[in-house]
Parts: sequence; C-alpha cells; structure tokens
Amino acid sequence: METLINGLHHVTTLAGDTQRNVDYYTGLLGLRLIKKTVNFDAPDVYHLYYGNEAGSPGTILTFFPYGSLPRGRKGVGQLTYTAFSVPTAAMSFWIDRLHQQNIAYAGPYKRFSETYLRFEDYDGAGVELVFNDEDQRPGWDNGRIPLEYAVRGFHTVTLNESNPDRTVKLLTETMQHTLVGEEEGRFRFKAGVGGSGNYVDVLHSPNDVRSLQGAGSVHHVAFSTDSDATQVTIQAQLTEAGFHPTPVLDRQYFHSIYFREPGGILFEIATNPPGFTVDEDPAELGTALKLPPQYESRRAKIEAELPEIVLK
Repeated sequence: METLINGLHHVTTLAGDTQRNVDYYTGLLGLRLIKKTVNFDAPDVYHLYYGNEAGSPGTILTFFPYGSLPRGRKGVGQLTYTAFSVPTAAMSFWIDRLHQQNIAYAGPYKRFSETYLRFEDYDGAGVELVFNDEDQRPGWDNGRIPLEYAVRGFHTVTLNESNPDRTVKLLTETMQHTLVGEEEGRFRFKAGVGGSGNYVDVLHSPNDVRSLQGAGSVHHVAFSTDSDATQVTIQAQLTEAGFHPTPVLDRQYFHSIYFREPGGILFEIATNPPGFTVDEDPAELGTALKLPPQYESRRAKIEAELPEIVLK
C-alpha cells in the first residue's frame, strides 16, 4: 500500500503577545525561529514558525500572535497538548530549567512506560516533554541548551474527544494509522514506522467541557505527506469517506488541504516540499520577514504595523 501519511508535519496555535511567544519558544524551549511571515488570510498578523535547525516536518510549531486576544479554554474537540521529545538523561536539566524560569509544571508522570512533564506557555497552550532514548533526530545547538539535552521535535499530540469512535475510524481506515497502545481512556496511534513525531493520542473525555478558541488554543494540526501526488490521493480518499477537504492551497513552504475530523478538530495534510529554504538560505532562516507574492506590494505598510521581534 502506498504511504500517504508519514506522521505529524506541524501544529498551529493562536497566541497573544508576539515577543513573549518568541521568548518562550526560542528562549525557554530552545527552538529555532525558522520562518517569520504573515497569516496568509490576515497579513496584519505574524505567522511564526519554530522547529529544529532545518525546520523538518514533525518538528514545526507555528503561531498566529494576535496581541490582545482573550485566552481560550481547553476541552473536547481540541488538540490540548503538544508533546516534544527529549532524551531521558535530560530530565534533571529540564526540571531545573523550568524552576529557574519560574514555569509551573506537573509531573514527572508515567504514560505508556514513558516519563513526561506537563506545563503551559504564557497563553495557556499545553506543552509536554516526553523523555525517551529512541528518538535519534538531531537537536539544535542554539548556544543556550546543551545539545545532548535539546528538544528533538514532536513526540505526540493529544486530541480530546467526547465520542472518539469516528475519529478512530478516520485515523485507522483513511489516514493509515495503527493502534499501538491503550491506557485509561487514551488510545495511541502511529503513522508509518511509528516513533516520536508519528504518534497521535486520542483521549476519551466524555465529561470535559467544550473547548473555546482563543489565545493558547490550537488552530489545527497538520499531517505530513511526501508530494503533491500523494496529497491528491489522500484528498480523493477523504472525499470518498464522506469528508469535505478543501482544494489544494499554496502555503509557500508546503501545499495544504484542510478538513474537520468528526470531533471538530481542524486537520491539515501538508506536503513536505518545497520546504523552508525556498526563499532563505539555511543559515539565514527566520531572520527576515518573508511575504507571499500577493502581499509584496504592501510590504512597507505590513512591516510598519507588525510589532518588532527581538531574538534574545
């Protein structure tokens, strides 16, 4: 069977203050700001991409920082926690780092034989660190966090669902995921060969409140596909399964289709190419404001309205 879904591609979240968002993800977590562009549908708002050194699929966390946006609310029909993979030996380092930065956290906890910490960013977005020795992806040496303790990329995303059966059917029958674990109402699925960056946890949460969008809320989760051809194939299969994916949209660094899964979470299928070096050299990623062609004529006005970003 042709591989259509490789695993996670990126997660996109709403945020409040731009500089605080940059400080948290580059400063505290040590991710690289790999692309500074704008929301293609609202160019007066940044679209900030963080990831590993190359911005590899499965490492990319992105944000729309809206400034004074009110906080959202975690609940069903939402991706509630994005988990990053870090080496087992890094646990003491990260506990000390969270203490030093006055970041409240919960744990260490155990889940599927793995240890993890849980905390939130300044807007309430859910973050986890999962400690394991199976992830061989390289971290980024940013000069702040020792390379041997650095974040490797995504480990898992958690989808809170009140009635998970149809979501499970979508993942397993159309999106090529396999059930690999079950624990206390949490069902873990893997795409491809599995491993960090390829896991999706579906959490049965029948008593949770309904989520509300706002700062700290995940806007959508994107899954990786190899090419335009595989994207068109999965688009056709989603349509046949009764979903309503959008036409293919050009997002400059990947091509995308979007659709709602049965619990209401917005899913995206994103191509791996062309990638983030299509308009910047690898060494220069994230250093200049990049605009899609349709907004270049408005560059001066857009730059004047966007807040300044300082990488500390």
